[in-house]
Amino acid sequence: MMNLKSIKWKNYINYFVISVFTIVLTFISLDGGIKVSSLYLLERISYSIILAVSLSMVVGFLGELSLGHAGFMCVGAYIGGKVSVLLNDAGLLGKSSLINLAISLIVGGIAAAICGFLIGLPVLRLKGDYLAIVTLAFGEIIKTVINCLYVGRDSKGLHISLENMEALGLEEGGKAIVKGPMGAINIDSISTFNVGFVLIVITLLIIFTLVDSRAGRAIMAIRDNRIAAESVGISVTKYKMMAFVISAAIAGAAGALYALNYSTVVPSQFNYNTSILILVYVVLGGIGSMRGSVISAAVLVLLPELLRAVEKYRMLVYAIVLIAVMILTNNKTARRFIAGVFEKLTAPVRKIIKKNTAHEADEKEGA
Repeated sequence: MMNLKSIKWKNYINYFVISVFTIVLTFISLDGGIKVSSLYLLERISYSIILAVSLSMVVGFLGELSLGHAGFMCVGAYIGGKVSVLLNDAGLLGKSSLINLAISLIVGGIAAAICGFLIGLPVLRLKGDYLAIVTLAFGEIIKTVINCLYVGRDSKGLHISLENMEALGLEEGGKAIVKGPMGAINIDSISTFNVGFVLIVITLLIIFTLVDSRAGRAIMAIRDNRIAAESVGISVTKYKMMAFVISAAIAGAAGALYALNYSTVVPSQFNYNTSILILVYVVLGGIGSMRGSVISAAVLVLLPELLRAVEKYRMLVYAIVLIAVMILTNNKTARRFIAGVFEKLTAPVRKIIKKNTAHEADEKEGA
């Protein structure tokens, strides 16, 4: 049986690589060695990776197809962005405070988790194509409702309307903070790529800890055989809801991170195409592979920028690369070759981790 107190060396490698990457880029950026456009690209990569990993939990480990992930991202973006604005206006934490950022991410994640729970109550009784269609519908419902949402603030507090700006009834000096199709405005850009990559490590830590736990094994048992899982007393609804809510919360935090990178967020940014793009990250990286989701999200965000030199044929080359990667990842010989290369590259790190683990075990025995 797996020792739950130990983490696989592969998980350590994920944390190590991302941490080193973040530290190196941070030092380079401090000297002005990274252009502003490149910093924005790194921020896009960070929240794309978080979204891919969170969806991989539902698609890969739970075995259910969800097409409403952009809806949870939308909730997190609006709630997290507006919480940051309210905190800044109150002047309690400072405009660029890390505490402000942390609170916004947490509140955005909690709001998305609540939506995930409410949606999960009816949706998780379904499975297969039916679940995919209903999650897609809920994602569109969330986007449409927020598209009609108007929120303002004056001395009397918050005013909310689903009609128009005039229906808010703001007094003179009042300020609109959400303007329907125009979106949420005046959001302070207080996030950086460093925060994004730290959030990636936290996300991986949460998911790997869950997967290596008793609850994680129950979730994978449901994926492998639902009837067999029920026969041994596993509550299918409970564990499916757990995976779905955690995935939604992480997507909400990613949405808040997205909002805090820009000054304006509009509902049209969280449409059906966004959900499909996140799903492409997961499928391209290999369903159930967290490392694959991380790599594919980073590559697919970076690739269009690298292909700007061939602007006319950029999307054609992009599509060809996608097809080629899917063919290679479904070829056993190619997978064995890639796995062999990865084993050789990570051999030194594995030796260090195993040596440290053995040393700690010897110290415990001596004590």
